[in-house]
Amino acid sequence: MLKKIIGFAVLAIVAYFALKLALTLLGVAAGIAMTLLKFAVIGLVVFWVLKLIAPSTAAKVEEVIKGERS
Repeated sequence: MLKKIIGFAVLAIVAYFALKLALTLLGVAAGIAMTLLKFAVIGLVVFWVLKLIAPSTAAKVEEVIKGERS
């Protein structure tokens, strides 16, 4: 009986650390995704401003991004 209790205690400790590791990795992945999303929004706003100020330059940038440049 004592062996079972010790086994459950060890299992609980291992499960705690595994859950903590999994949630930490999930948090890191969510943080990286949010940072990339912020950069994408900033890039989009800059592109829109460029499109308003210099449409020909914005068209060139769009061609380079799409890979249609020859």
